[in-house]
Amino acid sequence: MASDSASSSTFKKIKIQRDDTTFDAYVIGKEDAPGLVVLQEWWGVDFEIKNHAQKISQIEPGYKALIPDLYRGKVGLDVAEAQHLMDGLDWQGAVKDIQASVNWLKANGSKKVGVTGYCMGGALAIASSVLVPGVDAVVAFYGVPSPELADPLHAKAPVQAHFGELDNIVGFSDVKTGKALEEKLKASGVPHEVHIYPGASHAFMNKSPEGVQRRKNMGLTDEDDVAVELAWTHFRNWMNRFLSP
Repeated sequence: MASDSASSSTFKKIKIQRDDTTFDAYVIGKEDAPGLVVLQEWWGVDFEIKNHAQKISQIEPGYKALIPDLYRGKVGLDVAEAQHLMDGLDWQGAVKDIQASVNWLKANGSKKVGVTGYCMGGALAIASSVLVPGVDAVVAFYGVPSPELADPLHAKAPVQAHFGELDNIVGFSDVKTGKALEEKLKASGVPHEVHIYPGASHAFMNKSPEGVQRRKNMGLTDEDDVAVELAWTHFRNWMNRFLSP
């Protein structure tokens, strides 16, 4: 961090136009670098998604990360609030936000743009591989969209996906759902990888002290730094492969 310029190591809040509305987004990283749209968990744009975006911006050779505020400023402070916010999300509208974010990055110096996300954002990242033209690569963490939103059989961008072996959110991020996703991606013909991490449960990438405590409060006590670093290595290799100039 110390060697980064102040302009690339802090978030810049911007407004992005979509249809007849605007939404806030947070940008960090190198100018004119490949872009990455980073999609929130069900909590909203909170400390953890910003941690992820900051880390992504510093991955060699450097990226410009953009977090669109899909909840329009709202943040869930507990599980009930987060569930309520996710239940109220206009998923089709969120896909339009992702499209507008991809377009903004491509109009502002990023020749190639990927999409990544966690939990709810992971499902939206996979949906973007089907529904958002201009996406060059996707990495999704523990989330698969409903077939009503997007069928991965019709993916058009390369997809890498990550799941914890002990994830018990059936139909969304459990191992069975991850393996079904892999079969769909095989049939789609796009480059793809599906990684399953032994002993890991949902949201295993959340490693800040606050994030670890929040997981423990939800009964998720696994901590595996090796799995997290392996997942980041897979992420880096995938994005470097498909987003390099």
